[in-house]
Amino acid sequence: MSTSTSTGAGTAAPARTYDAYSAPLWQRLLLTRETAVIALTAAVILYSIANVPNFDGPLTLKFLLQDIAPILLIALPMTLVIITGEIDLSVASIMGLSSVLLGVLHENGMSVPAAAMLALLAGLACGALNGFLIAYVGLPSLAVTIGTLALFRGIAVGLLGTKAITDFTETWTDLATDTIGETQVPLVMIPFAVLAVGFVVLLHFSTFGRGVYDIGLNDEAAHFTGVDVARTKLVLFVLSGVVSALAGIYFTLRFGSARGDNATGYELQVIAAVLLGGVSIFGGRGRLHGVLAGVVLIGVISSALRLESVTVNVTNIIVGLLLVASVILPNVLAATSSRFSRKPAAPPEPRPHQDAAPAGVGTTKGSDS
Repeated sequence: MSTSTSTGAGTAAPARTYDAYSAPLWQRLLLTRETAVIALTAAVILYSIANVPNFDGPLTLKFLLQDIAPILLIALPMTLVIITGEIDLSVASIMGLSSVLLGVLHENGMSVPAAAMLALLAGLACGALNGFLIAYVGLPSLAVTIGTLALFRGIAVGLLGTKAITDFTETWTDLATDTIGETQVPLVMIPFAVLAVGFVVLLHFSTFGRGVYDIGLNDEAAHFTGVDVARTKLVLFVLSGVVSALAGIYFTLRFGSARGDNATGYELQVIAAVLLGGVSIFGGRGRLHGVLAGVVLIGVISSALRLESVTVNVTNIIVGLLLVASVILPNVLAATSSRFSRKPAAPPEPRPHQDAAPAGVGTTKGSDS
């Protein structure tokens, strides 16, 4: 229902309605960073198919999905963590620790499933430690997870040293590299799809997810609206630890090797994909479909450049430039749009009889004029 207000001059001002300040639905759905990343990913895939030798080969899809599977997994909880305005830099170290635990326990006679369960529990404990220090002690997540990055990696290397454990049962290593039926889609995509659906429901269709966004926008305001800020952050870091351990188990079985330095540097790839997918580093904004598109985009670029015999260093430079552009470009566009849409303020309309001087003002007694 529209209303009108009256100014001091007696003129009616137009009512301010929601429609006057909101974009059409199609713009809000299509003109987003997430949609732009999806479109860019599709364009890069089509270009690679047309111009990169062997990119459309029968094994490219399989190896591409196997390469990005750990990043896809960890990006799910990392998205929620960054939306709250926090960050987790210890995910790759948790991968390495779970890899070592899987190898050491299996080498000492434990079955792979039992060893994997203990590795997952270790990931849960690592995430709980991060979450407790951040949510309940009040330490900054950047400092905490830099410290635990070194701590967990140090434990992994200390347990195994420079040794590698490779005597895994072929049944499990084959399972990690098998595909679904006659397709080239790896089996690992099945648990990933289940987790992805779960995280989409959690973030976008639950009160818990609304609380995640509220914390990212203003954690104090979220607390006063009934969100348990500390518990939410603890849950997110626990999820991050468990999923990172799962990614470490897959990584170990895929390559058939448990090492203390497994997955070194993966935390940067995960964070790059999350930010590229439209999640704000300051929190409060982001959607999972954009993040998943960002992971695929980085994977496709890396795969295409590798087929073109481009070195890893050059690939990292290109991905880094793409990430920097994805962070800077929206701010530049927003500033430019704001500058050009700014209109000069109209001068106030004179009030009735404003120009007529009151009697006795501006005249002098005895003046002839």
